[in-house]
Amino acid sequence: MGADPAVEAIDPRRELYGYLMAHARGASNDDAFASMLATRLTGGGVLPQRLGLSPDQFDALMAHHFPGAYLDETTVAEGTDAQRADEVEDLRRLLIDGRAGREVSEEWMAEIVIAGCMGGDHLWHDLGLWSRADLSELMRRNFPRLAARNDRDMKWKKFLYKQLCETQGIYTCRAPSCEACVDYHVCFGPEE
Repeated sequence: MGADPAVEAIDPRRELYGYLMAHARGASNDDAFASMLATRLTGGGVLPQRLGLSPDQFDALMAHHFPGAYLDETTVAEGTDAQRADEVEDLRRLLIDGRAGREVSEEWMAEIVIAGCMGGDHLWHDLGLWSRADLSELMRRNFPRLAARNDRDMKWKKFLYKQLCETQGIYTCRAPSCEACVDYHVCFGPEE
């Protein structure tokens, strides 16, 4: 006997995403933040507690993008490896220098993208976004000058680390997780 078609499986990630979007203010990054939060709070992605933001930054993000929404962020925060502190600062400088300069949420997004870069998978996946197209749109919206330089559709994490290497005069550079990546052989072109 088959399952009752009237009983539909509930996708907790989509349910949480819907809850957040019902509280969304209509700002440009609402969708991206809702996707990241929904994924993170249902066990996906690699982002630490509060998406890697300080408590004050996270509270400001929630008030700005999802007024009236409540999230239980009680999981233990993971720290950034102290050996990667210089890398974090370099990424921060790169992203902040390339931001659009239209909204405060671009600064929060920079911190979140940095936290995602600490993961070992494709950046869109580590951030908890639902597709690479979502990440490409996020990058164009928040960091347009930087995104415009990715004119060969390079994978975003690899592109960011390549930019860091080029600023230091190193032209054969890989993202820290490239060698372990299952898609190492296809660093350019569409990814779905």
